[in-house]
Amino acid sequence: MDMEVIGDVTLFDTELLQLAEVSPCALKSNPYIAQELFSQWLSLKETNRMVKVLLDDVKSGVPLNVPGSFTSGNASGSNSLPSMFPAGSAPPLSPRSSSGSPRVMKRPGAGLSSLGSPLKLVSEPVREVIPQFYFQNGRPPPYRLREQCLARIDQLFFGHSDGLQIHEFKLVTKEICKLPSFFSSTLFRKIDTDCIGIVTRNSFVDYWVHSNMLTLDITTQIFTILKQPERKYLTQDDFRPILRELLATHPGLEFLQSTPEFQERYAETVIYRIYYYVNRSGNGRLTLRELKRGNLISAMQHADEEEDINKVLRYFSYEHFYVIYCKFWELDTDHDFFIDKENLIRYGNHALTYRIVDRIFSQIPRKFTSNFEGKMGYEDFVYFMLSEEDKSSEPSLEYWFKCIDLDGNGVLTPNEMQFFYEEQLHRMECMAQEPVLFEDILCQMVDMIGPEKECQLTLRDFKVCKLSGNVFNILFNLNKFMAFESRDPFLIRQEREDPTLTEWDRFAHREYIRLSMEEDDNASNGSVEAWDESLEAPF
Repeated sequence: MDMEVIGDVTLFDTELLQLAEVSPCALKSNPYIAQELFSQWLSLKETNRMVKVLLDDVKSGVPLNVPGSFTSGNASGSNSLPSMFPAGSAPPLSPRSSSGSPRVMKRPGAGLSSLGSPLKLVSEPVREVIPQFYFQNGRPPPYRLREQCLARIDQLFFGHSDGLQIHEFKLVTKEICKLPSFFSSTLFRKIDTDCIGIVTRNSFVDYWVHSNMLTLDITTQIFTILKQPERKYLTQDDFRPILRELLATHPGLEFLQSTPEFQERYAETVIYRIYYYVNRSGNGRLTLRELKRGNLISAMQHADEEEDINKVLRYFSYEHFYVIYCKFWELDTDHDFFIDKENLIRYGNHALTYRIVDRIFSQIPRKFTSNFEGKMGYEDFVYFMLSEEDKSSEPSLEYWFKCIDLDGNGVLTPNEMQFFYEEQLHRMECMAQEPVLFEDILCQMVDMIGPEKECQLTLRDFKVCKLSGNVFNILFNLNKFMAFESRDPFLIRQEREDPTLTEWDRFAHREYIRLSMEEDDNASNGSVEAWDESLEAPF
Protein backbone atom coordinates (compact mmCIF):
# COMPACT_ATOMS: atom_id res chain seq x y z
CA MET A 1 0.00 0.00 0.00
CA ASP A 2 1.58 3.26 -1.16
CA MET A 3 1.39 6.18 1.19
CA GLU A 4 3.06 9.58 1.26
CA VAL A 5 3.56 11.02 4.75
CA ILE A 6 3.22 14.83 4.60
CA GLY A 7 1.94 17.34 7.13
CA ASP A 8 -1.45 17.60 5.38
CA VAL A 9 -3.73 14.68 6.24
CA THR A 10 -5.50 14.92 2.88
CA LEU A 11 -2.43 13.57 1.15
CA PHE A 12 -2.89 10.13 2.80
CA ASP A 13 -3.85 7.30 0.55
CA THR A 14 -7.63 7.24 0.62
CA GLU A 15 -7.70 3.49 1.23
CA LEU A 16 -6.38 4.09 4.76
CA LEU A 17 -9.55 6.00 5.63
CA GLN A 18 -11.61 2.77 5.48
CA LEU A 19 -11.09 1.98 9.18
CA ALA A 20 -12.16 -1.64 9.01
CA GLU A 21 -9.58 -2.34 6.33
CA VAL A 22 -6.53 -0.57 7.83
CA SER A 23 -3.63 -2.96 8.10
CA PRO A 24 -2.45 -3.55 11.68
CA CYS A 25 1.11 -3.43 10.38
CA ALA A 26 0.54 0.04 8.97
CA LEU A 27 -0.89 1.29 12.27
CA LYS A 28 1.94 -0.25 14.26
CA SER A 29 4.64 1.27 12.04
CA ASN A 30 2.83 4.64 11.87
CA PRO A 31 0.98 5.19 15.18
CA TYR A 32 0.05 8.76 14.24
CA ILE A 33 -2.20 7.62 11.38
CA ALA A 34 -5.06 6.51 13.69
CA GLN A 35 -4.84 9.73 15.72
CA GLU A 36 -4.98 11.91 12.60
CA LEU A 37 -7.86 9.96 11.14
CA PHE A 38 -9.85 10.23 14.37
CA SER A 39 -9.19 13.96 14.61
CA GLN A 40 -10.29 14.41 10.98
CA TRP A 41 -13.49 12.45 11.61
CA LEU A 42 -14.36 14.55 14.67
CA SER A 43 -14.01 17.72 12.62
CA LEU A 44 -16.74 16.69 10.15
CA LYS A 45 -20.16 18.44 10.37
CA GLU A 46 -22.05 15.15 10.40
CA THR A 47 -20.02 14.00 13.42
CA ASN A 48 -20.69 17.26 15.32
CA ARG A 49 -24.41 16.95 14.57
CA MET A 50 -24.52 13.35 15.78
CA VAL A 51 -22.66 14.11 19.04
CA LYS A 52 -24.93 17.11 19.73
CA VAL A 53 -28.09 15.05 19.25
CA LEU A 54 -26.78 12.34 21.57
CA LEU A 55 -25.89 14.87 24.26
CA ASP A 56 -29.34 16.49 24.03
CA ASP A 57 -30.99 13.08 24.41
CA VAL A 58 -28.90 12.30 27.47
CA LYS A 59 -29.73 15.67 29.10
CA SER A 60 -33.46 15.25 28.46
CA GLY A 61 -33.47 11.72 29.83
CA VAL A 62 -34.44 10.06 26.59
CA PRO A 63 -33.03 6.49 26.47
CA LEU A 64 -30.44 5.97 23.82
CA ASN A 65 -31.62 3.78 20.97
CA VAL A 66 -28.69 3.07 18.73
CA PRO A 67 -29.20 -0.36 17.19
CA GLY A 68 -26.00 -0.18 15.29
CA SER A 69 -26.68 2.80 13.01
CA PHE A 70 -27.27 6.52 13.53
CA THR A 71 -30.16 7.78 11.41
CA SER A 72 -30.27 11.39 10.40
CA GLY A 73 -31.60 13.39 7.57
CA ASN A 74 -28.21 13.57 5.91
CA ALA A 75 -27.08 10.00 6.54
CA SER A 76 -28.15 6.90 4.71
CA GLY A 77 -29.63 3.96 6.61
CA SER A 78 -27.08 1.51 5.34
CA ASN A 79 -23.97 3.43 6.31
CA SER A 80 -24.32 5.35 9.59
CA LEU A 81 -20.83 6.81 9.86
CA PRO A 82 -20.30 10.17 8.19
CA SER A 83 -18.14 9.68 5.15
CA MET A 84 -15.08 11.72 4.30
CA PHE A 85 -15.45 10.80 0.65
CA PRO A 86 -17.75 12.23 -2.00
CA ALA A 87 -20.71 10.15 -2.93
CA GLY A 88 -19.69 7.12 -4.96
CA SER A 89 -15.95 7.60 -4.42
CA ALA A 90 -15.64 5.31 -1.37
CA PRO A 91 -13.98 1.95 -2.02
CA PRO A 92 -16.38 -0.99 -1.86
CA LEU A 93 -16.52 -3.17 1.26
CA SER A 94 -15.71 -6.83 1.05
CA PRO A 95 -18.79 -8.95 0.29
CA ARG A 96 -20.48 -10.61 3.29
CA SER A 97 -21.66 -14.15 3.34
CA SER A 98 -25.23 -15.01 4.21
CA SER A 99 -24.06 -16.17 7.61
CA GLY A 100 -22.28 -12.93 8.39
CA SER A 101 -18.77 -11.54 8.21
CA PRO A 102 -16.05 -14.09 7.66
CA ARG A 103 -14.15 -12.36 10.44
CA VAL A 104 -16.95 -12.15 12.99
CA MET A 105 -19.22 -15.15 13.03
CA LYS A 106 -22.68 -14.29 14.27
CA ARG A 107 -23.85 -16.52 17.11
CA PRO A 108 -27.47 -17.49 17.37
CA GLY A 109 -29.32 -15.11 19.65
CA ALA A 110 -26.44 -12.66 19.80
CA GLY A 111 -26.87 -9.16 18.39
CA LEU A 112 -24.87 -5.98 18.31
CA SER A 113 -24.30 -4.06 21.51
CA SER A 114 -26.42 -1.05 22.39
CA LEU A 115 -23.71 1.27 21.14
CA GLY A 116 -23.47 -0.47 17.76
CA SER A 117 -19.98 -1.90 18.28
CA PRO A 118 -19.05 -4.45 15.62
CA LEU A 119 -16.88 -6.29 18.15
CA LYS A 120 -17.87 -9.87 18.95
CA LEU A 121 -20.02 -10.06 22.07
CA VAL A 122 -18.83 -12.27 24.96
CA SER A 123 -21.66 -14.43 26.22
CA GLU A 124 -22.52 -14.23 29.91
CA PRO A 125 -20.84 -17.05 31.91
CA VAL A 126 -23.20 -19.71 33.18
CA ARG A 127 -23.68 -19.27 36.92
CA GLU A 128 -23.32 -22.61 38.70
CA VAL A 129 -25.07 -22.82 42.05
CA ILE A 130 -22.70 -24.25 44.67
CA PRO A 131 -24.58 -26.10 47.41
CA GLN A 132 -23.99 -24.96 50.98
CA PHE A 133 -21.18 -26.93 52.55
CA TYR A 134 -20.68 -25.13 55.89
CA PHE A 135 -23.27 -25.08 58.62
CA GLN A 136 -22.45 -23.22 61.80
CA ASN A 137 -24.59 -25.51 63.95
CA GLY A 138 -23.95 -28.68 61.99
CA ARG A 139 -25.54 -30.09 58.84
CA PRO A 140 -29.34 -30.39 59.07
CA PRO A 141 -30.56 -34.00 59.08
CA PRO A 142 -32.04 -35.43 55.88
CA TYR A 143 -35.82 -35.46 55.80
CA ARG A 144 -36.14 -39.24 56.09
CA LEU A 145 -33.70 -39.50 59.01
CA ARG A 146 -35.42 -36.60 60.75
CA GLU A 147 -38.85 -38.20 60.42
CA GLN A 148 -37.58 -41.58 61.66
CA CYS A 149 -36.00 -39.93 64.69
CA LEU A 150 -39.14 -37.93 65.49
CA ALA A 151 -41.27 -41.07 65.24
CA ARG A 152 -39.00 -42.90 67.69
CA ILE A 153 -39.04 -39.88 70.05
CA ASP A 154 -42.84 -39.91 69.99
CA GLN A 155 -42.81 -43.58 71.00
CA LEU A 156 -40.50 -43.07 73.97
CA PHE A 157 -42.30 -39.96 75.19
CA PHE A 158 -45.76 -41.50 74.71
CA GLY A 159 -47.69 -41.37 77.96
CA HIS A 160 -45.28 -38.78 79.39
CA SER A 161 -46.93 -35.56 78.31
CA ASP A 162 -45.25 -33.72 81.18
CA GLY A 163 -41.82 -35.06 80.21
CA LEU A 164 -39.31 -37.61 81.51
CA GLN A 165 -37.48 -37.57 84.82
CA ILE A 166 -33.78 -38.30 85.08
CA HIS A 167 -34.20 -42.00 86.01
CA GLU A 168 -36.46 -42.48 82.95
CA PHE A 169 -34.08 -40.87 80.49
CA LYS A 170 -31.57 -43.70 80.01
CA LEU A 171 -33.57 -45.35 77.22
CA VAL A 172 -33.60 -42.09 75.28
CA THR A 173 -29.82 -41.86 75.65
CA LYS A 174 -29.29 -45.40 74.39
CA GLU A 175 -32.03 -45.81 71.77
CA ILE A 176 -32.18 -42.38 70.14
CA CYS A 177 -28.82 -40.76 70.86
CA LYS A 178 -26.83 -44.02 70.56
CA LEU A 179 -24.60 -42.91 73.43
CA PRO A 180 -23.22 -44.97 76.34
CA SER A 181 -25.85 -45.30 79.06
CA PHE A 182 -23.66 -43.59 81.67
CA PHE A 183 -24.06 -40.34 79.70
CA SER A 184 -27.74 -40.27 80.59
CA SER A 185 -27.57 -37.93 83.60
CA THR A 186 -25.09 -35.56 81.94
CA LEU A 187 -27.23 -35.31 78.78
CA PHE A 188 -30.37 -34.84 80.88
CA ARG A 189 -28.85 -31.89 82.75
CA LYS A 190 -27.53 -30.43 79.50
CA ILE A 191 -31.10 -30.20 78.19
CA ASP A 192 -32.74 -29.31 81.53
CA THR A 193 -31.11 -25.88 81.69
CA ASP A 194 -33.71 -24.58 84.14
CA CYS A 195 -33.04 -27.47 86.57
CA ILE A 196 -36.73 -28.38 86.90
CA GLY A 197 -36.00 -32.12 86.88
CA ILE A 198 -38.03 -32.75 83.72
CA VAL A 199 -37.13 -33.00 80.03
CA THR A 200 -40.13 -32.61 77.75
CA ARG A 201 -40.46 -33.95 74.23
CA ASN A 202 -40.20 -30.48 72.71
CA SER A 203 -37.10 -29.53 74.69
CA PHE A 204 -35.39 -32.77 73.66
CA VAL A 205 -36.35 -32.26 70.00
CA ASP A 206 -35.00 -28.70 70.14
CA TYR A 207 -31.67 -29.89 71.53
CA TRP A 208 -31.15 -33.10 69.56
CA VAL A 209 -32.95 -32.51 66.24
CA HIS A 210 -33.35 -28.79 65.67
CA SER A 211 -29.80 -27.96 66.81
CA ASN A 212 -28.54 -30.70 64.42
CA MET A 213 -26.87 -32.83 67.11
CA LEU A 214 -28.49 -35.75 65.30
CA THR A 215 -26.15 -35.48 62.30
CA LEU A 216 -22.88 -35.02 64.20
CA ASP A 217 -20.45 -37.91 64.60
CA ILE A 218 -20.45 -39.54 68.02
CA THR A 219 -17.10 -38.03 69.03
CA THR A 220 -18.36 -34.50 68.39
CA GLN A 221 -21.63 -35.31 70.17
CA ILE A 222 -19.80 -36.49 73.29
CA PHE A 223 -17.40 -33.54 73.17
CA THR A 224 -20.34 -31.10 72.92
CA ILE A 225 -22.23 -32.75 75.77
CA LEU A 226 -19.24 -32.85 78.15
CA LYS A 227 -17.67 -29.44 77.59
CA GLN A 228 -18.74 -26.20 79.21
CA PRO A 229 -20.59 -23.81 76.84
CA GLU A 230 -17.93 -21.09 76.93
CA ARG A 231 -15.01 -23.44 76.30
CA LYS A 232 -13.54 -25.21 73.27
CA TYR A 233 -11.83 -27.95 75.27
CA LEU A 234 -12.47 -30.50 78.04
CA THR A 235 -10.98 -30.36 81.53
CA GLN A 236 -10.60 -33.25 83.94
CA ASP A 237 -13.63 -32.09 85.92
CA ASP A 238 -15.83 -32.48 82.82
CA PHE A 239 -15.38 -36.28 83.02
CA ARG A 240 -16.33 -36.67 86.68
CA PRO A 241 -20.16 -36.71 86.19
CA ILE A 242 -20.09 -39.60 83.70
CA LEU A 243 -17.64 -41.57 85.87
CA ARG A 244 -19.87 -41.11 88.91
CA GLU A 245 -22.77 -42.56 86.91
CA LEU A 246 -20.56 -45.39 85.63
CA LEU A 247 -19.62 -46.28 89.21
CA ALA A 248 -23.26 -46.15 90.26
CA THR A 249 -24.68 -48.28 87.44
CA HIS A 250 -22.01 -50.62 86.05
CA PRO A 251 -22.41 -54.20 87.36
CA GLY A 252 -18.64 -54.72 87.43
CA LEU A 253 -18.18 -51.85 89.90
CA GLU A 254 -21.08 -52.48 92.29
CA PHE A 255 -18.75 -53.82 95.00
CA LEU A 256 -17.20 -50.33 95.34
CA GLN A 257 -20.46 -48.66 96.33
CA SER A 258 -19.81 -49.31 100.02
CA THR A 259 -16.42 -47.54 99.84
CA PRO A 260 -16.89 -44.04 98.40
CA GLU A 261 -13.25 -43.09 98.98
CA PHE A 262 -12.10 -45.80 96.59
CA GLN A 263 -14.77 -44.85 94.09
CA GLU A 264 -13.17 -41.41 94.00
CA ARG A 265 -9.67 -42.89 93.60
CA TYR A 266 -10.86 -45.11 90.76
CA ALA A 267 -12.45 -42.15 88.94
CA GLU A 268 -9.28 -40.08 89.38
CA THR A 269 -7.12 -42.89 88.00
CA VAL A 270 -9.33 -43.30 84.93
CA ILE A 271 -9.17 -39.56 84.23
CA TYR A 272 -5.39 -39.45 84.65
CA ARG A 273 -5.00 -42.37 82.25
CA ILE A 274 -7.27 -40.66 79.71
CA TYR A 275 -5.24 -37.46 79.80
CA TYR A 276 -1.93 -39.34 79.72
CA TYR A 277 -2.78 -41.03 76.42
CA VAL A 278 -5.25 -38.65 74.72
CA ASN A 279 -4.16 -35.15 75.75
CA ARG A 280 -0.99 -35.18 73.67
CA SER A 281 -0.31 -31.48 74.18
CA GLY A 282 -0.04 -32.16 77.93
CA ASN A 283 -1.71 -28.88 78.87
CA GLY A 284 -4.75 -30.40 80.61
CA ARG A 285 -7.08 -29.09 77.88
CA LEU A 286 -8.38 -31.94 75.77
CA THR A 287 -9.47 -30.68 72.33
CA LEU A 288 -11.91 -32.19 69.85
CA ARG A 289 -9.04 -33.00 67.51
CA GLU A 290 -7.22 -34.93 70.24
CA LEU A 291 -10.41 -36.75 71.15
CA LYS A 292 -10.93 -37.83 67.54
CA ARG A 293 -7.35 -39.07 67.23
CA GLY A 294 -7.57 -41.20 70.38
CA ASN A 295 -9.46 -44.40 71.20
CA LEU A 296 -11.45 -43.09 74.17
CA ILE A 297 -14.87 -43.19 72.50
CA SER A 298 -14.54 -46.85 71.53
CA ALA A 299 -13.35 -47.63 75.08
CA MET A 300 -16.45 -45.89 76.49
CA GLN A 301 -18.72 -47.93 74.24
CA HIS A 302 -16.88 -51.11 75.26
CA ALA A 303 -17.28 -50.26 78.95
CA ASP A 304 -21.00 -49.75 78.44
CA GLU A 305 -21.48 -53.10 76.71
CA GLU A 306 -19.09 -55.27 78.77
CA GLU A 307 -20.27 -56.45 82.19
CA ASP A 308 -16.74 -57.42 83.28
CA ILE A 309 -15.03 -54.06 83.65
CA ASN A 310 -11.61 -55.74 83.82
CA LYS A 311 -11.94 -56.76 80.19
CA VAL A 312 -11.98 -53.09 79.20
CA LEU A 313 -8.20 -52.72 79.22
CA ARG A 314 -8.21 -49.17 77.87
CA TYR A 315 -8.65 -46.71 80.77
CA PHE A 316 -11.47 -48.43 82.72
CA SER A 317 -10.03 -51.71 84.04
CA TYR A 318 -10.38 -51.96 87.81
CA GLU A 319 -7.43 -54.35 87.99
CA HIS A 320 -5.22 -51.71 86.41
CA PHE A 321 -6.39 -49.16 88.96
CA TYR A 322 -5.70 -51.66 91.72
CA VAL A 323 -2.09 -52.16 90.57
CA ILE A 324 -1.39 -48.42 90.28
CA TYR A 325 -2.94 -47.53 93.62
CA CYS A 326 -1.26 -50.38 95.50
CA LYS A 327 2.13 -49.43 94.09
CA PHE A 328 1.62 -45.85 95.19
CA TRP A 329 0.48 -46.95 98.64
CA GLU A 330 3.54 -49.19 99.09
CA LEU A 331 5.93 -46.32 98.31
CA ASP A 332 4.03 -43.71 100.34
CA THR A 333 5.26 -44.99 103.71
CA ASP A 334 3.85 -42.10 105.78
CA HIS A 335 0.56 -42.17 103.84
CA ASP A 336 0.41 -38.41 103.33
CA PHE A 337 -0.43 -39.09 99.67
CA PHE A 338 2.90 -37.69 98.49
CA ILE A 339 6.10 -39.39 97.36
CA ASP A 340 9.62 -37.99 97.63
CA LYS A 341 12.90 -39.08 96.04
CA GLU A 342 13.70 -41.64 98.71
CA ASN A 343 10.29 -43.22 98.23
CA LEU A 344 10.56 -43.39 94.46
CA ILE A 345 14.07 -44.85 94.50
CA ARG A 346 12.52 -48.00 96.03
CA TYR A 347 10.24 -48.49 93.02
CA GLY A 348 10.63 -51.86 91.32
CA ASN A 349 13.00 -53.19 93.99
CA HIS A 350 15.42 -50.27 93.56
CA ALA A 351 15.49 -50.66 89.80
CA LEU A 352 16.04 -46.99 88.95
CA THR A 353 19.23 -44.97 89.21
CA TYR A 354 19.57 -41.87 91.38
CA ARG A 355 20.37 -39.76 88.36
CA ILE A 356 17.13 -40.57 86.56
CA VAL A 357 15.12 -40.00 89.76
CA ASP A 358 16.79 -36.59 90.10
CA ARG A 359 15.70 -35.74 86.55
CA ILE A 360 12.13 -36.77 87.32
CA PHE A 361 12.00 -34.60 90.43
CA SER A 362 13.53 -31.69 88.54
CA GLN A 363 10.19 -31.84 86.67
CA ILE A 364 11.89 -31.90 83.28
CA PRO A 365 9.62 -34.52 81.70
CA ARG A 366 6.48 -33.13 83.33
CA LYS A 367 5.57 -30.42 85.82
CA PHE A 368 4.25 -31.85 89.09
CA THR A 369 0.69 -31.05 90.10
CA SER A 370 1.35 -31.59 93.82
CA ASN A 371 2.32 -27.93 94.47
CA PHE A 372 4.78 -29.15 97.12
CA GLU A 373 8.50 -28.78 96.56
CA GLY A 374 10.22 -32.15 96.24
CA LYS A 375 6.94 -34.06 96.43
CA MET A 376 5.19 -36.13 93.77
CA GLY A 377 1.41 -36.41 93.97
CA TYR A 378 -0.80 -39.30 92.89
CA GLU A 379 -1.44 -37.88 89.41
CA ASP A 380 2.31 -37.40 88.88
CA PHE A 381 2.91 -40.98 89.99
CA VAL A 382 0.31 -42.32 87.52
CA TYR A 383 2.15 -40.56 84.68
CA PHE A 384 5.48 -41.92 85.91
CA MET A 385 4.27 -45.49 86.32
CA LEU A 386 2.55 -45.67 82.94
CA SER A 387 5.74 -44.34 81.35
CA GLU A 388 7.99 -46.74 83.25
CA GLU A 389 6.01 -49.91 82.59
CA ASP A 390 5.24 -49.35 78.90
CA LYS A 391 8.14 -47.71 77.13
CA SER A 392 6.67 -48.55 73.73
CA SER A 393 3.96 -45.89 73.89
CA GLU A 394 4.51 -42.40 72.48
CA PRO A 395 3.80 -40.59 75.78
CA SER A 396 6.41 -42.79 77.49
CA LEU A 397 9.02 -42.22 74.78
CA GLU A 398 8.52 -38.46 75.08
CA TYR A 399 8.69 -38.64 78.88
CA TRP A 400 12.01 -40.48 79.02
CA PHE A 401 13.55 -38.70 76.03
CA LYS A 402 13.19 -35.39 77.89
CA CYS A 403 14.90 -36.94 80.91
CA ILE A 404 17.97 -38.08 78.94
CA ASP A 405 18.18 -34.93 76.78
CA LEU A 406 20.24 -32.90 79.27
CA ASP A 407 20.65 -29.80 77.10
CA GLY A 408 17.11 -29.95 75.71
CA ASN A 409 18.20 -29.66 72.07
CA GLY A 410 16.12 -32.61 70.86
CA VAL A 411 19.12 -34.86 70.20
CA LEU A 412 20.63 -37.55 72.44
CA THR A 413 24.41 -37.59 72.12
CA PRO A 414 26.88 -40.24 73.37
CA ASN A 415 27.96 -37.90 76.20
CA GLU A 416 24.40 -37.58 77.50
CA MET A 417 23.80 -41.32 77.35
CA GLN A 418 27.14 -42.05 79.01
CA PHE A 419 26.23 -39.74 81.90
CA PHE A 420 23.31 -42.03 82.83
CA TYR A 421 25.03 -45.28 81.95
CA GLU A 422 27.96 -44.60 84.30
CA GLU A 423 25.73 -45.27 87.31
CA GLN A 424 24.42 -48.45 85.71
CA LEU A 425 28.00 -49.63 85.17
CA HIS A 426 28.87 -48.91 88.79
CA ARG A 427 25.82 -50.86 90.01
CA MET A 428 26.76 -53.87 87.86
CA GLU A 429 30.23 -53.88 89.40
CA CYS A 430 28.77 -53.72 92.91
CA MET A 431 26.51 -56.67 92.14
CA ALA A 432 29.43 -58.70 90.78
CA GLN A 433 27.88 -58.62 87.32
CA GLU A 434 30.13 -58.66 84.31
CA PRO A 435 30.26 -54.99 83.29
CA VAL A 436 29.54 -53.99 79.70
CA LEU A 437 31.68 -51.08 78.52
CA PHE A 438 29.87 -48.02 77.29
CA GLU A 439 31.56 -48.18 73.88
CA ASP A 440 30.09 -51.65 73.34
CA ILE A 441 26.65 -50.76 74.63
CA LEU A 442 26.59 -47.60 72.50
CA CYS A 443 27.06 -49.66 69.34
CA GLN A 444 24.23 -51.92 70.47
CA MET A 445 21.88 -49.00 71.12
CA VAL A 446 22.67 -47.33 67.79
CA ASP A 447 22.04 -50.61 65.99
CA MET A 448 18.67 -50.98 67.72
CA ILE A 449 17.48 -47.46 66.93
CA GLY A 450 19.03 -47.03 63.48
CA PRO A 451 19.14 -43.19 63.61
CA GLU A 452 19.24 -41.04 60.49
CA LYS A 453 22.50 -39.50 61.70
CA GLU A 454 24.92 -41.80 63.45
CA CYS A 455 25.28 -41.25 67.20
CA GLN A 456 22.61 -38.54 67.13
CA LEU A 457 19.35 -40.06 68.34
CA THR A 458 16.21 -37.96 67.88
CA LEU A 459 12.71 -38.50 69.23
CA ARG A 460 11.59 -39.33 65.72
CA ASP A 461 14.17 -42.12 65.56
CA PHE A 462 12.80 -43.56 68.81
CA LYS A 463 9.17 -43.45 67.64
CA VAL A 464 9.81 -45.46 64.49
CA CYS A 465 11.74 -48.20 66.31
CA LYS A 466 9.97 -51.03 68.18
CA LEU A 467 12.95 -51.59 70.49
CA SER A 468 13.24 -48.01 71.75
CA GLY A 469 12.19 -48.87 75.29
CA ASN A 470 15.17 -51.16 75.69
CA VAL A 471 17.54 -48.22 75.17
CA PHE A 472 16.05 -46.40 78.16
CA ASN A 473 16.18 -49.57 80.26
CA ILE A 474 19.87 -49.92 79.43
CA LEU A 475 20.52 -46.38 80.62
CA PHE A 476 18.69 -46.31 83.97
CA ASN A 477 16.74 -49.50 84.85
CA LEU A 478 19.14 -52.27 85.84
CA ASN A 479 16.52 -54.98 86.45
CA LYS A 480 14.92 -54.59 83.04
CA PHE A 481 18.35 -54.28 81.42
CA MET A 482 19.34 -57.64 82.87
CA ALA A 483 16.01 -59.17 81.84
CA PHE A 484 16.54 -57.93 78.30
CA GLU A 485 20.02 -59.45 78.22
CA SER A 486 18.75 -62.82 79.48
CA ARG A 487 15.76 -62.88 77.06
CA ASP A 488 13.20 -64.69 79.23
CA PRO A 489 11.58 -67.26 76.86
CA PHE A 490 8.35 -67.25 78.91
CA LEU A 491 7.82 -63.53 78.28
CA ILE A 492 8.67 -63.92 74.60
CA ARG A 493 6.05 -66.66 74.27
CA GLN A 494 3.47 -64.46 76.02
CA GLU A 495 4.07 -61.64 73.56
CA ARG A 496 3.62 -63.97 70.60
CA GLU A 497 0.39 -65.48 71.98
CA ASP A 498 -1.43 -62.16 72.16
CA PRO A 499 0.35 -59.37 70.27
CA THR A 500 -2.56 -56.98 70.84
CA LEU A 501 -1.65 -56.62 74.52
CA THR A 502 0.67 -53.76 75.39
CA GLU A 503 3.60 -53.95 77.78
CA TRP A 504 1.43 -52.21 80.34
CA ASP A 505 -1.37 -54.77 79.93
CA ARG A 506 1.03 -57.67 80.55
CA PHE A 507 2.70 -55.97 83.51
CA ALA A 508 -0.62 -55.05 85.14
CA HIS A 509 -1.92 -58.60 84.73
CA ARG A 510 1.17 -60.17 86.32
CA GLU A 511 1.27 -57.61 89.10
CA TYR A 512 -2.44 -57.96 89.88
CA ILE A 513 -2.02 -61.73 90.29
CA ARG A 514 0.94 -61.19 92.61
CA LEU A 515 -0.84 -58.56 94.70
CA SER A 516 -4.05 -60.57 94.96
CA MET A 517 -2.08 -63.63 96.11
CA GLU A 518 -0.33 -61.52 98.75
CA GLU A 519 -3.69 -60.15 99.85
CA ASP A 520 -5.09 -63.67 100.17
CA ASP A 521 -2.09 -64.72 102.25
CA ASN A 522 -2.48 -61.68 104.50
CA ALA A 523 -6.18 -62.37 104.93
CA SER A 524 -5.57 -66.03 105.83
CA ASN A 525 -2.88 -65.06 108.34
CA GLY A 526 -4.99 -62.27 109.79
CA SER A 527 -2.31 -59.71 109.04
CA VAL A 528 -4.13 -56.70 107.72
CA GLU A 529 -1.99 -54.15 109.52
CA ALA A 530 -0.36 -53.18 106.25
CA TRP A 531 -3.33 -50.95 105.51
CA ASP A 532 -4.34 -48.03 107.61
CA GLU A 533 -7.79 -48.59 109.14
CA SER A 534 -9.05 -45.26 107.84
CA LEU A 535 -8.26 -46.33 104.26
CA GLU A 536 -8.98 -50.04 104.43
CA ALA A 537 -8.69 -51.56 100.96
CA PRO A 538 -11.96 -53.00 99.62
CA PHE A 539 -10.22 -56.03 98.14
